[in-house]
Amino acid sequence: MVQLKEFRIVMPMSLEEYQVAQAFMVMKMQQQNTTSTEGVDALESRPFQDGLLGTGHYTSKVYRLQSKAPAWLAAFAPTDALILQEEAWNAYPRCKTVIKCPYFTKFSLTIETIHKADNGKSNNQLAARQVELVDIATAATDYWSYAVGSNNVDFSEFRSARTGRGPLFEGWQEKCSPVMTAYKLVTVDAPYWGFGYRLELALLAGERALFLESHRNCFAWIDEWFGMHMEQIREFEQESESESSLDENAGSPVQFRYRPREMLSAGLS
Repeated sequence: MVQLKEFRIVMPMSLEEYQVAQAFMVMKMQQQNTTSTEGVDALESRPFQDGLLGTGHYTSKVYRLQSKAPAWLAAFAPTDALILQEEAWNAYPRCKTVIKCPYFTKFSLTIETIHKADNGKSNNQLAARQVELVDIATAATDYWSYAVGSNNVDFSEFRSARTGRGPLFEGWQEKCSPVMTAYKLVTVDAPYWGFGYRLELALLAGERALFLESHRNCFAWIDEWFGMHMEQIREFEQESESESSLDENAGSPVQFRYRPREMLSAGLS
């Protein structure tokens, strides 16, 4: 049975700021979670043009997630089953991501995202769609929150040194300015008898944990990315990819890198 759920993540920043924050967060989290045996391998990164999405940036990646899988899946699934292929079309403010698994050929996970300058109150146009508001001011304590990683910043005490934003108290979504929301529709299909439904629910829970962790990081790292532009992010991505290629040729592990001190000193104060 196909699982369909919409997650709404409200953020205390503008649409323009979020585009930079999200790109910076992805680069930094990939660097933190990539080792010689697990993590993310970037295969392709280029501009694209599409009749539906428009003009944007395309990426292709491979995720090796052996240690992240729940025990019941790892117990019977071979190593190859825990490798995922991702294609993403980022035509901000619209984005689409498709994740597949070469081992489970019928499996697919699609995330369709629209970013809006509101506080998460847009009408739900699909009656069958379950909606969940994900509050970045709260921290999850379930299995997936530990598997994905845990940002332990207390946003009820956090204040950005560069912007003065924060703390975030209960009901902050109704009061903050600027504000925007990422609307993420997740569709999971794992048509396998015996474990498909359980896998679909696990992946929805995993995506929720990832959305929470990544967006908490977006705000927690605001003093690192604030003032940057997308052109600068792309330059650092290209530099990381070039250095990774050099490491691969030298026979050492391929890893992502970011340099927050250099970013902050690049005329961004």
